[in-house]
Amino acid sequence: MQAFVTRRIPREGLAALSQAGVCSIQQWDSDEPIPRSELLAGVAGKHGLLCVLSDQIDKEVLDAAGSNLKTISTLSVGVDHLALEEIKKRGIRVGYTPDILTDATAELSVALLLATCRRLPESVEEVKNGGWTTWKPLWMCGYGLSGSTVGIIGLGRIGQAVACRLKPFGVKKFLYTGSRPKPENAVEFQAEFVPLAKLAEESDFVVVTCSLTPDTKGVCNKDFFSRMKKTSVFINTSRGAVVNQEDLYQALVSGQIAAAGLDVTTPEPLPTDHPLLSLKNCVILPHIGSATYATRSAMSVLAANNLLAGLKEESMPSELQL
Repeated sequence: MQAFVTRRIPREGLAALSQAGVCSIQQWDSDEPIPRSELLAGVAGKHGLLCVLSDQIDKEVLDAAGSNLKTISTLSVGVDHLALEEIKKRGIRVGYTPDILTDATAELSVALLLATCRRLPESVEEVKNGGWTTWKPLWMCGYGLSGSTVGIIGLGRIGQAVACRLKPFGVKKFLYTGSRPKPENAVEFQAEFVPLAKLAEESDFVVVTCSLTPDTKGVCNKDFFSRMKKTSVFINTSRGAVVNQEDLYQALVSGQIAAAGLDVTTPEPLPTDHPLLSLKNCVILPHIGSATYATRSAMSVLAANNLLAGLKEESMPSELQL
């Protein structure tokens, strides 16, 4: 059997694949995204595919792969880059990497929240450019977590992990929203399930950790931001398309909300001339939620083991139920 790997991955994952003796490996050995033409050529005739979240695995790719393709393993917890209906129709199994990246992404979410609400990047720049002249009572003031209300959009694994880390900061109240109440997830934080509008209106900090679905696409829009407090801080570490970025820009420029921190954007990478990058009250990171050495290594091993199990027609460690 043959498998195609669309990107350079941590050596532990590649070793798991090569040492198993289950399949021969062809790899796009680069940190940069594989060109579309190379992807279409690379998957042709392959039995397995290991991809990353920036690879659009659509009908064209599946057609190029042909009837041999039996397993797709993605190095991500998100699967919005996969044409799931088409994949299901063809009887292809899908492996993904949940749980492993939960802690790292939650840590990054908290770091981004703190950096944004306490204006850390802006403060660092003031030190570098000579803006720091003396101690001033009102200079570089931001917003603290103690006594605050935090609203979480999507109280899944990552949302719960974020709440767990924020609780010791003295957060007074947690709100959450999603497709349905999750009392079993909310009990530890005594989080209250509320409509999206109420979450926007009452939260001092909004953290988006939901998956991207037709229901969540663009849900953080003009109406949402107009309901937020002028002192509120908005954080998104889920998927860029959950946010209407034009509406977010207007909310930040007009002072409708205080600040925003994004680890995900649309598109990725964000063009360097994008209006959001001109704002001091918007902190943007290059999608590094899971970027710790240990996490990426573990993700690659799990992705490799998912692929191998699929090729051997065995139970996957983490299979997406289609």
